[in-house]
Amino acid sequence: MRDLSSILQHAVDESIANLRSLAELDQQLRRAADLIAQSLGSGHQLLLCGNGGSAADAAHIATEFVVRFTDDRRPYPAICFSSDGGLLTAAANDYGFDEIFARQVAAYGRAGDVLICLTTSGNSRNVTRALEEARKRHVQTISLLGRDGGSAKGLADVELLVRGETTARIQEAHKFLLHVLCEAMESRLPRA
Repeated sequence: MRDLSSILQHAVDESIANLRSLAELDQQLRRAADLIAQSLGSGHQLLLCGNGGSAADAAHIATEFVVRFTDDRRPYPAICFSSDGGLLTAAANDYGFDEIFARQVAAYGRAGDVLICLTTSGNSRNVTRALEEARKRHVQTISLLGRDGGSAKGLADVELLVRGETTARIQEAHKFLLHVLCEAMESRLPRA
């Protein structure tokens, strides 16, 4: 059994290496920021989805856009597809779990909107279905992926791929990247 100190040190080392590797995503992050700024700046909305911890991260980031990140400014429309339990269970019951996000893309997604999908494995079928539905509806897409990108690789307009095998470290990196995007939007979007 490993002691807490060795677990902590391993997690810190792995996190530092993971965060340093994110500098390689500079160009993709710029493209993601451009998509979000263009969409929200022209009156469109941000849509987000993910499962489990990624669902919680999607809800967190939607809140940052609707309420605020660091500075007081006008609210921007952001909808997290995993936040409505009634809608999720109805869609899962009537159409199957693979369709819970695609159904919402069909309901809310319009050309000019941006869909942000989070999946640490890249193999969440409900996320890949959301990306497919978004493409049909001309909704721009950003995916935050982990490991090798899985079956979601190649489906989004912009991919932020965090390589690694540890789900927790991938999720931490995804949240870090999303916070960087929020920070970038603070200076790029109209305040009032």
